[in-house]
Order: sequence, then structure tokens, then C-alpha cells
Amino acid sequence: MTNQNNMSRKSGLPTLEHRRPERLVGIGFRCWLDGFSSGNIEGWETAWNLYAHELGACRARVAVQELGLWVGKIKDVSGREITTLPHHCPGFCRDECVAISMVAASQHKVCPAMRACAFALIGCSDMEGLLSSTDRFAVMLHALDQRLSPNSICVVPDLACAAGAAMH
Repeated sequence: MTNQNNMSRKSGLPTLEHRRPERLVGIGFRCWLDGFSSGNIEGWETAWNLYAHELGACRARVAVQELGLWVGKIKDVSGREITTLPHHCPGFCRDECVAISMVAASQHKVCPAMRACAFALIGCSDMEGLLSSTDRFAVMLHALDQRLSPNSICVVPDLACAAGAAMH
């Protein structure tokens, strides 16, 4: 995921905005987590609007329900502050890339990568409920023909250089 073709020329951050499934996961994660953190409905509305535009309202309803459960589980079990970029940013920061990678690893049945990403994202070993929630979200996306690329499964240390540039 961090090869030169997937890097933003301007910031050097991984950018996946050209792939709809990765955009849905990354921006949905970003906006839903912001809604939880700020209590402001704008993040949830932004996520809903993206999903409804890309999937249609009926399919979006199912997707956003699982998105909310998945992000809520991440928030509940996280032992660290999770960083996201502002809603309008086209690229993704380290934590957003790790979240995308978790879902991609689940869809492609790469359990060790999914577990490593979960640990890197939440910073603690209490991840069984999170892994189950990730699997449910990944299966639902797959059922909606939203298959993440196996190239979206990252090696977390590869993102370490980009992490500092993405903090806000």
C-alpha cells in the first residue's frame, strides 16, 4: 500500500481515494470516529452521504449500520488516542490506513495481518470483539461488491514515516 503509485505526490501520505472500497472504509472510519469524539452530527452525515451516493440508500443503510458498530468497537476497546485527518482530506493518515488494512486483511483471510493491524490501531491486546466486528463489516462490504484490494493490506512499520506528517 505504500508503494510510489499509491503515495500522494504532495504529502507523501498513502492515498487510496481512487478505489471506492478503500474510500468507503477510510472516510467512513474517519467521519464516524469524529462523530463519536466530537458529538457533532456532521461526521456521521458526511459518512452517510458518501455511502448513500456510492451504494444507494438501501445498501448504504446496511453498510453504515455495520460501519457504526465497527468504529464504536474500536473506540470502546482502544487503549490509545486514534488519529484521523479532517473530513475533506483526500489521503489517509497512518491510523486510517491501518483501519483500511484490517478490513482488507479480513476480506482476504490474512488473520495475522488483521491481528497486527488491530494491535497497532488500538494499542492493547483486548481485540477479540474488535476482530469479530471487523469480520462482520468486511463480510457485509464483500456482499455489497465492495472488495478491498489485497494491496491495501499494509505492513504497519512501513507507515511509520508517514505517521508524523499526518498528525494534527
